[in-house]
Amino acid sequence: MEDNTIVDQTSDDIILEVKNLKKYFPIKSGALSKQKGEVKAVDDISFKIKRGTTMGLVGESGCGKSTTGRTILRLLDKTDGQVLFKGKEVFDLNKKELIDLRTKMQIIFQDPYSSLSPRLPVGEIIGEAVKEHNIVPKEEYEDYLDDIMESCGLQPYHKERYPHEFSGGQRQRICIARALAVNPDFIVCDEPVSALDVSIQAQIINLLKELQEKRNLTYLFISHDLSVVEHISDTVGVMYLGSLVEFGNKKDIFKNPAHPYTQALLSAVPVPDPDVKMNRVILEGSIPSPANPPKGCKFHTRCNRCMEICKTVVPEVREIEEGHFVRCHLYNEDVK
Repeated sequence: MEDNTIVDQTSDDIILEVKNLKKYFPIKSGALSKQKGEVKAVDDISFKIKRGTTMGLVGESGCGKSTTGRTILRLLDKTDGQVLFKGKEVFDLNKKELIDLRTKMQIIFQDPYSSLSPRLPVGEIIGEAVKEHNIVPKEEYEDYLDDIMESCGLQPYHKERYPHEFSGGQRQRICIARALAVNPDFIVCDEPVSALDVSIQAQIINLLKELQEKRNLTYLFISHDLSVVEHISDTVGVMYLGSLVEFGNKKDIFKNPAHPYTQALLSAVPVPDPDVKMNRVILEGSIPSPANPPKGCKFHTRCNRCMEICKTVVPEVREIEEGHFVRCHLYNEDVK
């Protein structure tokens, strides 16, 4: 298999490595449900995340961000590729090893209300996995639960209340506490603040950063809000139609975006200064169907810098500066 790794890190501190990951969903029709095609939700992406850092994953709705996160956690089966957590292939683990892995890899969902059981009090929601995995002895359970809740801005008396009695921000704190309760190393944050008010978003982001510093947590932070990603991330990956088109340090991506798609996304970020004029890049048309992606570069149908080679040849990954990778023919010296 061709190695399309879009970031080359050799540090022993790499906690997660994704190699050529693919996740295709079959399209079936007819009385016999025969497969007529497939949706290429995640199409051959590769990256690495260093322990204790945050990788932001951005892109338009439907580009495959959430599917990537859920496949990494083995909530979805992969089609091809590898997911290495601490050097071990996640999809090769047996049932017992997978159960143990669940304590080390967690997820915070986008909608805090639908991800919480309305029939369980908060104490049981947070503590259910603690009991299941025997995280602490029984005599220490209540104190442990109180400590976890307090670290997430919740009070011990909240244990007896139900999710509907809390605000959106408090519910997301409950979701964070539930994820933290099993003492994980890696957390997928699947748009954890998109359903919250702006003022509450800042509180939750600051809480995540504070917990990361205290517990040396590693995040994959999925979002379509680039201003939030800029605030919390160390590295940033940009997805388009299932592919990772650019990856680099946060500073490089925001100060020197290379891919035309990244440039268009950043041009749409509002600036809180009425005297500043933004050179907005307007993308023509809509995202093509992942069931029938364009040939060559997937972005060529919307790119204002499209060349003939873009329509037929898939661009290779190029390192345009140290740690800054882009998949675009504009940086192919053979084309110029």
